Amino acid sequence: METNSFKRSLSLLDGILLVVGSMIGSGIFIVSTDIVQHLGSAAWLLVVWLLSGFITLAAALSYGELSGMYPKAGGQYVYLREAYGSLFGFLYGWSFFAVIQTGTIAAVGVAFAKFAAYLWPSLGEQHILLQIGVFSIKASQLVAIGLILLLTFINAQGVNGSKWIQSIFTFAKIAAIVLLVVCGLWAGHSVWQMNWHNAWTAFSIADTTSQISHELMQGKALLFALGAAMVGALFSSDAWNNVTFIAGEIKKPERNIGLSLLIGTVLVTILYLSMNIMYLNVLSIQEIAHAPDQRVALAAAMKIFGSAGTTIIAVMIMISTFGCNNGLILSGARVYYTMAQDGMFLKAAQQLNKKGVPAKALWMQAIWASLLCLSGKYGDLLDFIIFTVLLFYILTIAGIFILRKKQPQLERPYKAFGYPFIPFIYLLLASSICIILLITKTTFAGGGLLIVLIGLPIYYIIQKKYS
Repeated sequence: METNSFKRSLSLLDGILLVVGSMIGSGIFIVSTDIVQHLGSAAWLLVVWLLSGFITLAAALSYGELSGMYPKAGGQYVYLREAYGSLFGFLYGWSFFAVIQTGTIAAVGVAFAKFAAYLWPSLGEQHILLQIGVFSIKASQLVAIGLILLLTFINAQGVNGSKWIQSIFTFAKIAAIVLLVVCGLWAGHSVWQMNWHNAWTAFSIADTTSQISHELMQGKALLFALGAAMVGALFSSDAWNNVTFIAGEIKKPERNIGLSLLIGTVLVTILYLSMNIMYLNVLSIQEIAHAPDQRVALAAAMKIFGSAGTTIIAVMIMISTFGCNNGLILSGARVYYTMAQDGMFLKAAQQLNKKGVPAKALWMQAIWASLLCLSGKYGDLLDFIIFTVLLFYILTIAGIFILRKKQPQLERPYKAFGYPFIPFIYLLLASSICIILLITKTTFAGGGLLIVLIGLPIYYIIQKKYS
């Protein structure tokens, strides 16, 4: 038995927990090392996280208007379709399925597996189960795939099971982060004042096997370094918009989606800043920059808890990534469902099962994400994601200006905060970062554009088939 419509069973709290749970994965435990390597100082580390939080919050506040106008499943795909037409909606949906959502699901799954290997070494990357030429299957890849399949199965049984997983694991990760921050600040080390000596002097810190070098940066070099450092922070703050994809299942979506975005992004920004203040209280700038394998949270936990720190952080990240992937899997399938209804995706994806969820779309997503896990190329794909994500965010928020002229008659229960200034500031900042990425990381930014452009011939083939 199948049903043709979603059930509105998710509350405001569920929406907030989806925003928080989807945003917090493994990034906050790792990327501060990369930021410090680019900028080399305490002040600039916090500036990056503050700027990332502001950009995320500005986008989230702007999305509130769009979610109120179109309180239905699909979120950003729908907004782009309405503002620019079916081509732009499809290019976003194509990129979303090809790499943005599925690549993130794969990467988060592998992060879960890597930290599970701390507790059970036999699950690690070093254990190759099958080798055929250059292709190999590692234990960690199978763990990641197992996690994806398990969460997909749970989500296919109905939204209530995934809702409870999201609630339990999000509350657990918030509690764990708060505990780590409190213990780190309470522990009190002598490095805090040292870290703030010449805190606004930016250095590029290169760490090679032969030497460690520091290069003073000013002017254009500082601007480019700041843009490059933003990549990790922005990626760690991404997925906040996942709540818009499940608008068809949110109670009072015209009100609750906007509030979920606001409260969720503010809470995550506070948690991320608190974590970085804790890092600066426990570790020197040099220790942050040279944390083994960029696991800065692990280095901090070792200082706070001693040898038990490894286990504590491994469990924290497993909790965090488990809940994060649940949110990504839950929300992603709703985009393919809406695309299929428009004739822009495989027809089977528009079917809801007797539990009222797009089970076939969920399994399509799971299969492709699992293949990305096996390819071993998910890491490369993620390098392309942030430019592509920012590009579509820019188009979506610019769409607010277009839709106010194009569809002025539509009801807007919530209007973009600070319009037109806040949306314009977001467009200016995000566009500047994209330009910097095109200059400093041309291969990755160009790769992101290529993924989007591959969707063009696919779109026209679909149009020709159904015309």
